[in-house]
This record gives sequence, C-alpha cells and structure tokens, in this order.
Amino acid sequence: MFTGIVEEIGHVQKIEIKGENRRITIAAENTPRQLKTGDSIACSGVCLTALNITPTSFSADLAPETWVRTSLSRITEGALINLELPLRFDARMGGHIVQGHVDGVGKLIEFERIPNSDDYWLHIEVTHELEKYLVYKGSIAIEGISLTVAKLEGLRCTIAIIPHTVEMTNLKSLQPGEPVNIETDIVAKYLEKWMRKDEPKKDELTVAALTAKGF
Repeated sequence: MFTGIVEEIGHVQKIEIKGENRRITIAAENTPRQLKTGDSIACSGVCLTALNITPTSFSADLAPETWVRTSLSRITEGALINLELPLRFDARMGGHIVQGHVDGVGKLIEFERIPNSDDYWLHIEVTHELEKYLVYKGSIAIEGISLTVAKLEGLRCTIAIIPHTVEMTNLKSLQPGEPVNIETDIVAKYLEKWMRKDEPKKDELTVAALTAKGF
C-alpha cells in the first residue's frame, strides 16, 4: 500500500525485451539503497517488484498487460519516473490510500500556469469508466501522485498543482496528448459494490420473468 507522496524522481536507464515481458532499469540516487529483491515499489503509480538492485538502480519486469494498460507504454530511455516506497505502519500517513493498481489511463490535455499565481492547472481527459468514480474535491492518483479533484466538466478533470509537486514529480516532463496513469479512490469502488448488493442478479431476473409468464 502507498500514499501517493512521491519520494524521488528516477529515470529510465534501459528497456529490454525478455520474451513476452519487458524489463526496465531505473536509476535513482536514494531509493535503491532502501530496496531488497522482491520488494514492492510504485513506479509512476504502478506497483512493481524490485529486481537486480544496485546502490544506484533497480530493475522491474513488466507483463504485457502492464505495458499495454498503463502509461509505461510511452516511456523511453531517459524518461522520468515517480518513485514511492510502500507505507510503513509506524509512519504518519499523508496523501490517501493508493494501491498501485492502475484503473486506467487518462490523456493530458494541458498543464498551464494559473494567471497571477505560482500554481498550475492540470487538465486531464478521462474515460467514462473512470469518471464515475471521481467527485469534486475527491482524491485521485495521477502518475502515482496523490491529488485532489478541483473541477469536473464531463470527461475533463482539472487539478490544482503547487510548485513543490511540479519540482518533485515527473509532471514537468509530460506533453499534451500523452497518457497518464490514473487510480481512483478505492472507497468509491467499495461504495459502488455495496450499493449493488441489493440489485437482483441476471439469473434472478430471468426466473422472475418466466414465473410471471406462467412457466
């Protein structure tokens, strides 16, 4: 489990094809020193398993599903990656509960400076499947960063970004049109399931319809 508080920016050193999988090697100054083989680490919001650890780098294998369904499919050597180690239970929890299980990708529309301010607007286009879990002032993880929804207009989600977040994450390197990883608030997904518990199942509806017809 993670919190969406990015600890360090790494950069992709190498991408290798290994059968159906891809292996990425990420260089970073501090994070690798805290890893052991098999540890989980969030890489731009994707929970991966650390391998081949050195004092300045680590590797991780990406299954075809991970490559296709996350923004990692756009990375090239030199790309910036947000890094976060798992939450320690003896530590304070900032951000919000982030699992590292990406729900889908959105598309970066614009990253613009707010007039007469040091802050920025981040505009993301999301899918219908993701939009239903988003609410005004609710939590959202974008590229593994814990953020707050400032505005929702149809499938357009807007987030206010402070200068510290720009400095400490990969947002400054992204270009309009590029995919970004999105993980919605897990609480919203549990609420949806609980609300559906009392809905009749498809087979129950079929039996009820046949009964009404005298079968």
